[in-house]
Amino acid sequence: MIAQEVERSLSAIKAAHSGDFPKVALILGSGLGKFGDVMDIDTVISYDDIPDFPQPTVVGHAGRLLIGKVGRTPLLCMQGRMHLYEGHPAHKLAISIRTFKRLGVEKLIITNAAGSMHLDMPAGSLMNITDHVNMSGHNPLTGPNDDAVGPRFFDMTEAYDKDLRARLASSAETLDIKLHSGVYVQLAGPNFETPAEIRMLGKLGIDAVGMSTVQECLVARHCGMDVVGLSLITNLGCGLSPTPLSHDETLSEAEKAFGNISRLLVHFIDALAE
Repeated sequence: MIAQEVERSLSAIKAAHSGDFPKVALILGSGLGKFGDVMDIDTVISYDDIPDFPQPTVVGHAGRLLIGKVGRTPLLCMQGRMHLYEGHPAHKLAISIRTFKRLGVEKLIITNAAGSMHLDMPAGSLMNITDHVNMSGHNPLTGPNDDAVGPRFFDMTEAYDKDLRARLASSAETLDIKLHSGVYVQLAGPNFETPAEIRMLGKLGIDAVGMSTVQECLVARHCGMDVVGLSLITNLGCGLSPTPLSHDETLSEAEKAFGNISRLLVHFIDALAE
């Protein structure tokens, strides 16, 4: 079934864009949608016009596929993502990534808004994801495996590509932007974590917590893409923060930190052309 859905999505995107397709794709997290304004855009495709693409329903996720360039690098950009908590079955989250693979994408940049487990990594910080823990209770690869896409059992030793992580760190150093590094965990949401859950995650060695990214990384690695992940810290975890958490805070803090993450992404993506 997924193969048929990918074929329909692939046909719709090819019909809407007449040029070549980029080998680099970017997924924009909560509050980061306006990065699309930085792009030199050739084609805009609404998710509504792509059959079988799950539709985002959350404020801050526009639901558009952008095709163009950032600097010297052609880029395919998801302006808005889908989440498990919206009711999308996990396997549906594989459609967009597998479609990108069929379009020729080789490198996937995943961004997200996340909560910090550390007082010295407050709102506005950026974190280079070194690894992840899947505590969402879901895996988009559950069910029959398509051997033409990837193996039934595949290695996740390097979920986030070492070379891409080093290049992201180098871009941050060049721009004098502090870039933390650490382990990200995905929970299903949509509620924020309880203080007890945050304490537990801290004991497990988690550095940032969110409700996305892991599913996309799993699908991308399964089909052979190299992945790099970047978290924008929008709040401290519950119990560490002096105020109640809210999605409004997530969007507000993303807005405040947008300048740094935008500069970092532009430099990093442009340098991928080298």
